[in-house]
Amino acid sequence: MKKIGLIGCGMIAEQGHLPAIQQVPELQTYALYDRNFERAVELQQQFSVPHAYKTEEEFYSADIDAVVICTPAPVHYQNVLDSAKAQKHVLCEKPLAMTEKEMLEMEKVMNDAGLQFFIGFNYRFSQSALDIHRLLRDQAIGEVRLLRLIYNWHLHGKWEINEDGKQVDTSLRKGRMDEGGPLVDCGVHQIDLARWWLESEVEWQHGIGVWLDTYEAPDHVFLHMAHGCGAHTKVEVSFSYNDTSRDPRTHFLYELIGTDGVIRYNREEHSFELRNSHGTQYLPWHPEKSFAGMYREFANALATGKPGDMPTAKDGILASRIARTATEEAIRNRDKPSINNPSSQISAADVHVHADPEEIPIDFLDLPLKRLKTHNRNPARTSPQQPVKSKYDGKKDS
Repeated sequence: MKKIGLIGCGMIAEQGHLPAIQQVPELQTYALYDRNFERAVELQQQFSVPHAYKTEEEFYSADIDAVVICTPAPVHYQNVLDSAKAQKHVLCEKPLAMTEKEMLEMEKVMNDAGLQFFIGFNYRFSQSALDIHRLLRDQAIGEVRLLRLIYNWHLHGKWEINEDGKQVDTSLRKGRMDEGGPLVDCGVHQIDLARWWLESEVEWQHGIGVWLDTYEAPDHVFLHMAHGCGAHTKVEVSFSYNDTSRDPRTHFLYELIGTDGVIRYNREEHSFELRNSHGTQYLPWHPEKSFAGMYREFANALATGKPGDMPTAKDGILASRIARTATEEAIRNRDKPSINNPSSQISAADVHVHADPEEIPIDFLDLPLKRLKTHNRNPARTSPQQPVKSKYDGKKDS
C-alpha cells in the first residue's frame, strides 16, 4: 500500500480527492497539511487520516510515497519543488502553475530527481470519456472533423457578504479569475480531452473573450483549436452563466462530429448517445469526472513506475499553454470586435424578421406530420385540413 500525503485542505480535497483515495485499496491517505491547521485536523477526523501536521517540514518528513497538491495555483510551483527535494512523487491539481517558465522548471526538477509527476485531469477517467476514446479509435463516427465541448456554469454563485456586511465577489471567484479565468481553470480539462481523444496535437488556437464582469481575464471564453489530424475543436467555458440567478443551472455538453455520425454527451440530460449510418445506440451515462478512476490509475503508476493513462506534466503544460495563450489573445483584442465587426452594431430595425406562419424550420420536419397541421391562421392560403407546406422536401427519419 502506497502512503499519500495531501497538502491543501480546501473544498476540492474534501469533496474530490480524499473520498476517492478511500475507494482505492492500494492507497492510504497518511498525512495532511494546510496552513490552517484546524482545517487539516477537521479533515483528519472526517476521513480517519493518521496524521495532520502544523508545518510543511513535518509534512514532507513524514513516511509518505507521494504528495497530492490541492493548494491554490500560485503556490503549486513551490509545493512541487519541495516535493522533489523530499523525494516524493506528485499528483498536482490544475493548472500546474501561473507561468510556463515555472511549469517547465517544475517538470525538469521532478525529472532530474527521477520522480513521477502527474496532473489531475480527472475528466479522462469518466467511463463516458473512456467510451468516447474507444469509439473514436474504432472509427464509430468515421473520420472525426469537429469537437464541440461546452462547460458554462456559475462557479457556485457570484456573491458573498463580507465582514463589513457588503455584497462582494466570493473569494473563490476572485481567486479563480485572478489566476486566469475559466479557460485556464476549467477549460484545460476540455483541451486535454480533445488532445487525448483525437491523439493529435494542437497546431494553432484562437481565443475570443466576453466580459460580463470587471476582471482582466474574460469570464466567458470561446476557444478554437486546429489539430494536426485535420479536426477542429471548439471549447466554450464560462464562470458567469447564471452566476447571479436565484435558481442557477449549468450547461455541459460534448458533441463529436464525424464523417459518419455524431457522439453526443449531455450532463444535464444524463444522456449519452451514438448516431451513425448503422442506427442509434443509447450508451450508459456517467458523470463527467472520476476522481476514483484517476486514483486507481495513479496507484498503478506508483506500483509499476509507468504512467499508463495518467496525464503527465507535459499534458498539463500543453493544456495550460493553449489556455493562457488564448486568454491573453482575448485580453489583447478585448475592444476590437465591436469596432471592427459591423455586424455587432446592427440594430433591431436593420434586421428583416420573417414571420410567415407557413415557414417551418427544417429541424421540425423530423416530427410526425400531424404535429405540422396548420391552425388556420391564413385560410385563404392553406386549408385547415392540409399539412403546412415547407419549401424543404423533407421526410421523417427512419
